[in-house]
Amino acid sequence: MNAPSVSIFNYFLVFIILLFITGIYCILVSFNLIRALIGLEVLIKAVTLLILLAGYTCGRTALAQAIVITLIVIEIVVMVVAGGIAFWAFRYNKTIDPRRLSNLKG
Repeated sequence: MNAPSVSIFNYFLVFIILLFITGIYCILVSFNLIRALIGLEVLIKAVTLLILLAGYTCGRTALAQAIVITLIVIEIVVMVVAGGIAFWAFRYNKTIDPRRLSNLKG
């Protein structure tokens, strides 16, 4: 890799690390199921960008793109199911605070 490519690589890597930290922070600190889902979405986008960056640096962009498309499909399924669970929890308890969902025990 030449000097401009290394510079761009470093910028992308810093951005990916910041996205990853933001997603983890949003998941761990939030007391709202929707915000936690948004944090999970940001975290998955950081992983997607990392896979694309790794594919670009290794010279296997087609493989990286195929993996990313598969990851996007899995992400959509997870988000729909998690959104349905959050909707059901709101409908049943009138809140989406995970601390108040303890009465859902069987």
